[in-house]
Amino acid sequence: MTHKGYQAKVNLNEESGMFHGEVINTRDVITFQGSSVAELKQAFEDSVDDYLDFCASRREDPEKPFSG
Repeated sequence: MTHKGYQAKVNLNEESGMFHGEVINTRDVITFQGSSVAELKQAFEDSVDDYLDFCASRREDPEKPFSG
């Protein structure tokens, strides 16, 4: 999955039935989870948007996504 240039890696915890994701192309830690694909996708987008809003509120530049 990608959102605004940020890419995610997703794993499924079979015991809990939850998907757990992490943004992989930045040094900052951005994680999210969901119990369905739709919920996971929304949580991913919300987490990236929250991260960008947090950086803006602190007047800091967000970590840019790595490429290549």
